[in-house]
Amino acid sequence: MNEPGRNLRGKSLTTPWAAAVAGILFALLYGTGLVLIRLAIPADTTADSGAWLETNARGVDLALNLVPYAGIAFLWFIGVIRDRLGDVEDRFFATVFLGSGLLFLALTFAGAALAGGLLTSYAVAPRAILESGVFTYGREVMFHIINVYAVRMAGVFMISLSTIWLRTGLMHRGWAIVTYGLALVLLVSIGYSLWVSLIFPGWVFAVSGYYLLLNRGLQPQEVMGKRGSP
Repeated sequence: MNEPGRNLRGKSLTTPWAAAVAGILFALLYGTGLVLIRLAIPADTTADSGAWLETNARGVDLALNLVPYAGIAFLWFIGVIRDRLGDVEDRFFATVFLGSGLLFLALTFAGAALAGGLLTSYAVAPRAILESGVFTYGREVMFHIINVYAVRMAGVFMISLSTIWLRTGLMHRGWAIVTYGLALVLLVSIGYSLWVSLIFPGWVFAVSGYYLLLNRGLQPQEVMGKRGSP
């Protein structure tokens, strides 16, 4: 029969590592997808004639195939972070944290689906999609979903989590302050900058790496002692 204390120590040990692994996977997959899409699709919407549908379709298709796996890793990251908060979780900020994370994921999936629709439509009727205006409309909707709405939700996600960190002391205060600054950039940014889009996966990667370094080589009881301390 397992002892309750032993189960808690094992859980406190695996939780930070699970969050770190999930966060790193998300950051790598999502960041790679963003880079592939930006390299394939021109940032200037007014100068986009749709030539990339013929020449760079494979790169975009690869990026779209990475999105579902990035989404799975991000869901795991959210779940493990919430589990780490435990009973000290603030209901208000936890609701905003969870809601913004799920909205970010839903918007990302929707944008990816629109991009996939453009690729399929072009493969079936290339001239029709370019001449009818469907391409221009679909491209604008896709970029607004991913680069405006999803990015804003990522900023809200970061702000809510950093606020929870400040209230609970589960993360160093410096991380929370840096997170506020990066989130502000996401909230007020205008345009389609690749560097701005990479802030969120870069931040997730940094937080996950910090979890790994923080808990590297610690015994279960030592990790449990760190739970609830910066």
